[in-house]
Amino acid sequence: MTDLHTDKKIILFDGVCNFCNSSVLKAIKFDTKNQFVFASLQSDIGKKITTHLGIDTTKIDSIILYEPKVAYYIKSTAALKIMASFGGIWNLTVILKFIPEDFRDYCYDFIAKNRYKWFGKKETCIIPSKEIKEKFL
Repeated sequence: MTDLHTDKKIILFDGVCNFCNSSVLKAIKFDTKNQFVFASLQSDIGKKITTHLGIDTTKIDSIILYEPKVAYYIKSTAALKIMASFGGIWNLTVILKFIPEDFRDYCYDFIAKNRYKWFGKKETCIIPSKEIKEKFL
């Protein structure tokens, strides 16, 4: 996996989920330090990364934060690390880390399980605009 942006954190997301796509667009907006790049779990690069990490996406189809050569995080921990990295008021999300991870992930899984029913699903992955295209692998 030497061909990745090792100077950037990679956010892998469900590319057909409306809620996930909306969250990615918000992350791009709040990523003023330009720390992140994005790839859908369904994309070739997303599949390559999850295979490299040994993640079975039939069991974990949630957000994944991958810091090349450092670590990767899933579910609520990934979401909290992403939000905290925005700085400012987002630093308050660190308080949520005091909630036990099992409970946070239970809540995360409940939302993830219902995301298509509540927010809808696209037939294809997001197609980034010219303005944000460089943010996607």
